[in-house]
Amino acid sequence: MRIKPFYDKAYDYIVNEGPKLVIGLIVLLIGLWLINMLKRWMRKRMSQKAVHSSLQPFFLSLTITSLNVLLIIAVMQIVGLPVTIFTAVVGAFGVAAGLALSGTLQNFAGGVMILLLKPFEINDNIIAQGQDGVVTSIQVFYTVVLTFDNKTVIIPNGKLFNEVIVNVSREGSRRLDIDLKLGFIVDPDQIISLLDKSTSATENILTNPSKYIGISQIDPDGIHFTVRVWVQPANFLKAKLSLQERIIKDLKIAGVKLPGT
Repeated sequence: MRIKPFYDKAYDYIVNEGPKLVIGLIVLLIGLWLINMLKRWMRKRMSQKAVHSSLQPFFLSLTITSLNVLLIIAVMQIVGLPVTIFTAVVGAFGVAAGLALSGTLQNFAGGVMILLLKPFEINDNIIAQGQDGVVTSIQVFYTVVLTFDNKTVIIPNGKLFNEVIVNVSREGSRRLDIDLKLGFIVDPDQIISLLDKSTSATENILTNPSKYIGISQIDPDGIHFTVRVWVQPANFLKAKLSLQERIIKDLKIAGVKLPGT
């Protein structure tokens, strides 16, 4: 006789709650199947759209995790379970994680923006955060730059994206300016001719855009001659050193009096 009330309550529960449980289970299975299909489709589309490999796992994980959480909440509502505590726990965890990882999240956000907007790419020569070098790696949290004096510099993406970035390689050529100050005793035409000869004989100088050689400024104690030529970014330092050396040698061979001599 004591078992009958138990069976009555079980019967009432199955009658009242059984359809909800069945519908919730069906929704859960269908939802998981659809999420799995979406995951495959996203992976294929990101590969076709050439989304950076560092971002693909992040986008997949963020999307799938969000959909799974929404699916769990929907199933809980269908079966009649309270979702207030669940959503409160998720919200509190999100706030705590955000406060603890604020700097990391800033670097992460900067890395995502760099990989999406592409202000620079691997092998580009950039000037940023006081560093001048070639980008060797772009990660989600940091960017690696190899300077011309062979130092590996790791720059957090949060700082990198929020400051000025000079991409020297973007346009394909870089202008090299050399300023030379000589006394009024020199013949300007001779100096310009010698400088033109020096630039023509120097390797790694581009012919297009065309070079410019002329008087850029006149001071009370001398004349400023400016040489403006174009080089490939990778050859900038080599061309600068070679051109300066050749100019000095050619001026001395021509007998031009240099300052301090």
